[in-house]
Amino acid sequence: MQITDNSIDGGKAFDWGKTSADYAKYRDIYPQEFYDKIINRKLCIRNQSVLDVGTGTGVLPRNMYRYGAKWTGVDISENQILQAKKLSEGMDIDYFAIPTEDMDFPDGSFDVITACQCFVYFKHEQVMPKFVHMLKPEGSLLVMYMAWQPSEDKIAGESEKLVLKYNPVWSGAGEKVHPVWIPDCYSDKFELVYSAEYPLEVPFTRESWNGRMKACRGIGASLSGEEIAAWEQEHKKMLAEIAPDRFTVLHYGAMAELKVKGQR
Repeated sequence: MQITDNSIDGGKAFDWGKTSADYAKYRDIYPQEFYDKIINRKLCIRNQSVLDVGTGTGVLPRNMYRYGAKWTGVDISENQILQAKKLSEGMDIDYFAIPTEDMDFPDGSFDVITACQCFVYFKHEQVMPKFVHMLKPEGSLLVMYMAWQPSEDKIAGESEKLVLKYNPVWSGAGEKVHPVWIPDCYSDKFELVYSAEYPLEVPFTRESWNGRMKACRGIGASLSGEEIAAWEQEHKKMLAEIAPDRFTVLHYGAMAELKVKGQR
Protein backbone atom coordinates (compact mmCIF):
# COMPACT_ATOMS: atom_id res chain seq x y z
CA MET A 1 0.00 0.00 0.00
CA GLN A 2 1.47 3.33 -1.07
CA ILE A 3 1.81 6.06 1.53
CA THR A 4 2.31 9.74 0.81
CA ASP A 5 2.94 12.38 3.45
CA ASN A 6 4.18 15.86 2.61
CA SER A 7 6.27 15.88 5.81
CA ILE A 8 8.14 12.72 4.77
CA ASP A 9 10.48 12.56 1.75
CA GLY A 10 8.93 15.68 0.25
CA GLY A 11 5.70 13.79 -0.33
CA LYS A 12 7.32 11.05 -2.44
CA ALA A 13 5.27 7.85 -2.26
CA PHE A 14 6.65 4.78 -0.51
CA ASP A 15 5.34 1.27 0.06
CA TRP A 16 6.83 -1.01 2.70
CA GLY A 17 5.22 -3.96 0.94
CA LYS A 18 7.70 -3.55 -1.92
CA THR A 19 10.61 -4.37 0.36
CA SER A 20 9.00 -6.94 2.66
CA ALA A 21 11.26 -9.83 1.63
CA ASP A 22 14.41 -7.81 2.35
CA TYR A 23 12.81 -6.34 5.48
CA ALA A 24 12.13 -9.83 6.82
CA LYS A 25 15.66 -10.99 6.08
CA TYR A 26 17.72 -7.97 7.06
CA ARG A 27 15.88 -5.75 9.55
CA ASP A 28 15.67 -8.07 12.53
CA ILE A 29 18.72 -6.33 13.98
CA TYR A 30 17.89 -4.98 17.44
CA PRO A 31 20.58 -6.13 19.89
CA GLN A 32 19.67 -7.76 23.19
CA GLU A 33 20.24 -4.49 25.05
CA PHE A 34 17.33 -2.98 23.13
CA TYR A 35 14.97 -5.65 24.50
CA ASP A 36 16.52 -5.52 27.96
CA LYS A 37 15.54 -1.85 28.22
CA ILE A 38 11.91 -2.87 27.73
CA ILE A 39 12.03 -5.74 30.20
CA ASN A 40 13.69 -3.52 32.80
CA ARG A 41 10.58 -1.31 32.67
CA LYS A 42 8.55 -4.48 33.48
CA LEU A 43 6.77 -4.20 30.15
CA CYS A 44 5.85 -6.87 27.58
CA ILE A 45 6.22 -9.69 30.09
CA ARG A 46 4.15 -12.62 31.35
CA ASN A 47 0.49 -11.96 32.16
CA GLN A 48 0.44 -8.85 29.96
CA SER A 49 -1.46 -8.35 26.72
CA VAL A 50 0.51 -6.28 24.20
CA LEU A 51 -0.51 -4.59 20.95
CA ASP A 52 2.34 -3.79 18.56
CA VAL A 53 1.23 -1.12 16.08
CA GLY A 54 3.17 -0.77 12.83
CA THR A 55 4.50 -4.24 13.54
CA GLY A 56 6.06 -4.72 10.09
CA THR A 57 7.37 -8.29 9.89
CA GLY A 58 6.68 -8.81 13.58
CA VAL A 59 10.23 -8.17 14.78
CA LEU A 60 9.18 -7.02 18.25
CA PRO A 61 6.53 -9.71 18.97
CA ARG A 62 8.76 -12.50 17.67
CA ASN A 63 11.82 -11.51 19.65
CA MET A 64 9.93 -10.77 22.85
CA TYR A 65 7.62 -13.77 22.68
CA ARG A 66 9.88 -15.70 25.05
CA TYR A 67 9.12 -13.25 27.86
CA GLY A 68 5.56 -14.54 28.07
CA ALA A 69 3.26 -11.69 26.98
CA LYS A 70 0.28 -12.30 24.66
CA TRP A 71 1.03 -10.33 21.49
CA THR A 72 -1.12 -8.82 18.76
CA GLY A 73 0.47 -7.05 15.78
CA VAL A 74 -1.11 -4.72 13.23
CA ASP A 75 0.39 -3.16 10.12
CA ILE A 76 -0.92 -1.26 7.12
CA SER A 77 0.93 -3.54 4.67
CA GLU A 78 -0.49 -6.95 3.80
CA ASN A 79 2.93 -8.06 2.54
CA GLN A 80 4.54 -7.17 5.86
CA ILE A 81 1.87 -9.11 7.75
CA LEU A 82 2.32 -12.13 5.47
CA GLN A 83 6.02 -12.13 6.34
CA ALA A 84 5.22 -11.69 10.04
CA LYS A 85 2.91 -14.71 10.03
CA LYS A 86 5.49 -16.81 8.19
CA LEU A 87 8.30 -15.88 10.57
CA SER A 88 6.07 -16.38 13.64
CA GLU A 89 5.03 -19.92 12.78
CA GLY A 90 4.50 -21.90 15.98
CA MET A 91 4.00 -18.78 18.09
CA ASP A 92 0.62 -17.69 19.47
CA ILE A 93 0.69 -14.19 17.95
CA ASP A 94 -2.31 -12.57 16.26
CA TYR A 95 -1.61 -10.40 13.21
CA PHE A 96 -3.95 -8.08 11.30
CA ALA A 97 -3.33 -6.10 8.11
CA ILE A 98 -5.08 -2.84 9.00
CA PRO A 99 -4.00 0.80 9.26
CA THR A 100 -3.41 1.94 12.82
CA GLU A 101 -6.06 4.61 12.28
CA ASP A 102 -8.68 1.92 11.56
CA MET A 103 -8.06 -0.25 14.63
CA ASP A 104 -11.22 -1.16 16.55
CA PHE A 105 -10.17 -3.26 19.53
CA PRO A 106 -12.45 -3.14 22.60
CA ASP A 107 -11.80 -0.69 25.42
CA GLY A 108 -9.27 -1.90 27.98
CA SER A 109 -7.83 -4.64 25.75
CA PHE A 110 -4.11 -4.14 26.36
CA ASP A 111 -1.64 -3.68 29.20
CA VAL A 112 0.94 -2.26 26.78
CA ILE A 113 0.80 -0.71 23.33
CA THR A 114 4.16 -0.62 21.55
CA ALA A 115 5.19 1.43 18.53
CA CYS A 116 8.69 0.68 17.29
CA GLN A 117 10.24 2.60 14.40
CA CYS A 118 6.83 3.66 13.09
CA PHE A 119 5.40 6.49 15.22
CA VAL A 120 6.15 9.19 12.65
CA TYR A 121 3.77 7.61 10.14
CA PHE A 122 0.52 7.81 12.12
CA LYS A 123 -2.26 10.38 11.97
CA HIS A 124 -2.02 11.14 15.65
CA GLU A 125 -5.17 13.18 16.12
CA GLN A 126 -7.06 10.02 15.09
CA VAL A 127 -4.82 7.47 16.75
CA MET A 128 -4.20 9.01 20.18
CA PRO A 129 -7.83 8.63 21.43
CA LYS A 130 -7.81 5.00 20.32
CA PHE A 131 -4.70 4.34 22.40
CA VAL A 132 -6.42 5.87 25.44
CA HIS A 133 -9.45 3.63 25.12
CA MET A 134 -7.62 0.42 24.24
CA LEU A 135 -5.25 0.58 27.21
CA LYS A 136 -6.18 -1.02 30.51
CA PRO A 137 -6.08 1.18 33.63
CA GLU A 138 -2.42 1.96 34.41
CA GLY A 139 -1.43 0.57 31.00
CA SER A 140 1.57 1.95 29.09
CA LEU A 141 2.18 3.33 25.62
CA LEU A 142 5.79 2.52 24.74
CA VAL A 143 7.38 4.28 21.76
CA MET A 144 10.81 3.12 20.55
CA TYR A 145 13.33 4.02 17.89
CA MET A 146 16.77 2.96 16.71
CA ALA A 147 18.90 4.76 14.12
CA TRP A 148 22.46 4.74 12.84
CA GLN A 149 24.62 7.82 13.45
CA PRO A 150 26.02 8.99 10.09
CA SER A 151 28.17 11.78 11.51
CA GLU A 152 29.84 9.40 13.99
CA ASP A 153 30.19 6.25 11.88
CA LYS A 154 32.03 6.28 8.52
CA ILE A 155 30.26 3.30 6.97
CA ALA A 156 26.84 4.63 7.92
CA GLY A 157 27.75 8.07 6.64
CA GLU A 158 28.97 6.83 3.25
CA SER A 159 25.95 4.56 2.81
CA GLU A 160 23.64 7.45 3.63
CA LYS A 161 25.32 9.66 1.02
CA LEU A 162 24.64 7.00 -1.58
CA VAL A 163 20.96 6.80 -0.62
CA LEU A 164 20.72 10.56 -1.10
CA LYS A 165 22.41 10.29 -4.50
CA TYR A 166 19.60 8.07 -5.74
CA ASN A 167 16.81 9.63 -3.67
CA PRO A 168 17.63 13.28 -2.86
CA VAL A 169 14.25 13.94 -1.20
CA TRP A 170 14.72 11.14 1.38
CA SER A 171 14.25 12.82 4.75
CA GLY A 172 15.73 10.04 6.87
CA ALA A 173 19.28 11.40 6.61
CA GLY A 174 21.34 13.23 9.22
CA GLU A 175 20.13 11.48 12.35
CA LYS A 176 21.56 12.65 15.67
CA VAL A 177 20.76 11.40 19.14
CA HIS A 178 17.46 12.87 20.33
CA PRO A 179 14.48 11.85 22.49
CA VAL A 180 11.58 10.02 20.92
CA TRP A 181 9.26 12.50 19.22
CA ILE A 182 5.84 12.66 20.85
CA PRO A 183 3.28 14.93 19.13
CA ASP A 184 1.73 17.71 21.21
CA CYS A 185 -1.75 16.18 21.06
CA TYR A 186 -0.64 13.42 23.45
CA SER A 187 -0.19 15.91 26.27
CA ASP A 188 -3.97 16.23 26.53
CA LYS A 189 -4.44 12.65 27.69
CA PHE A 190 -0.99 11.19 28.42
CA GLU A 191 1.94 11.98 30.67
CA LEU A 192 5.53 11.00 30.00
CA VAL A 193 6.79 8.76 32.80
CA TYR A 194 10.13 7.64 31.34
CA SER A 195 12.48 8.64 28.54
CA ALA A 196 15.98 7.46 27.63
CA GLU A 197 18.53 7.50 24.81
CA TYR A 198 21.56 5.20 24.71
CA PRO A 199 24.32 4.12 22.29
CA LEU A 200 24.25 0.75 20.55
CA GLU A 201 26.91 -1.04 18.51
CA VAL A 202 25.06 -3.22 15.99
CA PRO A 203 27.00 -6.01 14.21
CA PHE A 204 26.80 -6.50 10.44
CA THR A 205 28.48 -8.22 7.53
CA ARG A 206 28.79 -6.47 4.18
CA GLU A 207 25.83 -8.49 2.96
CA SER A 208 23.59 -7.78 5.94
CA TRP A 209 24.40 -4.05 5.99
CA ASN A 210 23.70 -3.81 2.27
CA GLY A 211 20.41 -5.61 2.88
CA ARG A 212 19.50 -3.39 5.80
CA MET A 213 20.15 -0.25 3.73
CA LYS A 214 18.28 -1.68 0.74
CA ALA A 215 15.27 -2.28 3.00
CA CYS A 216 15.13 1.34 4.14
CA ARG A 217 12.38 3.73 3.07
CA GLY A 218 14.72 5.71 0.84
CA ILE A 219 15.65 2.72 -1.34
CA GLY A 220 13.55 -0.45 -1.37
CA ALA A 221 10.26 1.14 -0.35
CA SER A 222 10.33 4.00 -2.85
CA LEU A 223 12.66 3.49 -5.83
CA SER A 224 12.02 1.60 -9.08
CA GLY A 225 13.54 -1.80 -9.68
CA GLU A 226 16.14 -0.33 -12.03
CA GLU A 227 17.09 2.36 -9.53
CA ILE A 228 17.39 -0.17 -6.71
CA ALA A 229 19.64 -2.42 -8.81
CA ALA A 230 21.92 0.49 -9.74
CA TRP A 231 22.12 1.67 -6.14
CA GLU A 232 22.87 -1.84 -4.90
CA GLN A 233 25.68 -2.37 -7.40
CA GLU A 234 27.31 0.88 -6.37
CA HIS A 235 26.72 0.27 -2.66
CA LYS A 236 28.29 -3.20 -2.73
CA LYS A 237 31.32 -1.82 -4.57
CA MET A 238 31.67 0.93 -1.97
CA LEU A 239 31.44 -1.51 0.94
CA ALA A 240 34.11 -3.72 -0.61
CA GLU A 241 36.41 -0.68 -0.60
CA ILE A 242 35.73 0.76 2.88
CA ALA A 243 34.31 -2.02 5.08
CA PRO A 244 35.84 -5.22 6.46
CA ASP A 245 33.92 -8.48 6.14
CA ARG A 246 32.46 -7.96 9.62
CA PHE A 247 31.98 -4.70 11.46
CA THR A 248 29.68 -2.81 13.79
CA VAL A 249 27.71 0.33 13.01
CA LEU A 250 27.13 2.88 15.74
CA HIS A 251 23.42 3.39 16.41
CA TYR A 252 21.43 4.88 19.24
CA GLY A 253 18.27 3.59 20.82
CA ALA A 254 15.53 5.74 22.29
CA MET A 255 12.36 4.98 24.18
CA ALA A 256 9.51 6.87 25.80
CA GLU A 257 6.88 5.42 28.12
CA LEU A 258 3.57 7.25 28.51
CA LYS A 259 0.58 6.60 30.76
CA VAL A 260 -2.94 7.96 30.63
CA LYS A 261 -3.34 10.89 32.99
CA GLY A 262 -5.16 10.10 36.20
CA GLN A 263 -4.56 6.35 35.94
CA ARG A 264 -1.28 6.05 37.84
